[in-house]
Amino acid sequence: MKRENLVVPTVAAAARKAVPLTQRIENMLATAFGCIFLGLAVVVTVETVARKLFNVSLQGADELGGYALAVGSTIAFSLAVMGRNHIRVDVFHGKFPPRAQALLNWLAIVSLAAFGVFIAWVAFKVIGDTLEYRSTAQTPWATPLIIPQGVWYAGLVTFALVAVGCAARATRLLFSGRIGTLNSDFHPKSAKEELKEELDDLAVRQACGPESKS
Repeated sequence: MKRENLVVPTVAAAARKAVPLTQRIENMLATAFGCIFLGLAVVVTVETVARKLFNVSLQGADELGGYALAVGSTIAFSLAVMGRNHIRVDVFHGKFPPRAQALLNWLAIVSLAAFGVFIAWVAFKVIGDTLEYRSTAQTPWATPLIIPQGVWYAGLVTFALVAVGCAARATRLLFSGRIGTLNSDFHPKSAKEELKEELDDLAVRQACGPESKS
């Protein structure tokens, strides 16, 4: 019995090591995204029940909803980059030869990285103005805007770093001649790939269901 207990942590540790760093980052971002909107759902539920039963309002559900949308969007930017879910017009992409596809894929991720750096730079100026004027929200809570804007800015910086990291990898693949890997990792996601991901995710959920544990 003791030997079995020792084997389980060892297997779990090996499984954690086998997960790529990018996958772990993606999992953390997805967890943060889910927690944000789960917390918002709780606040909205409490607000609704309090208004209905006790005629009392927290006077902040709408404000928190705006903050959750802003922060959640920046996290979604990073998740979309890592999952190749940003929309691309790929009507003619598949008709080009592999080298032309690789060049387009490289150009797409480099452009996205440049855009990420640009919006992070612009947002830094917004943060500076907020600190200078000590801005507060025009709401009953009068929230110091540096708090939600700081979290929002952290999300934008994360997006910029993720995009730059992907662009650097794509550049390395392009100049090392690894055209196949570049096209495999950075081409627009096809409908077949999306369907396969959904089916694989469904299989994992079914395998982790209550029946599999009994």
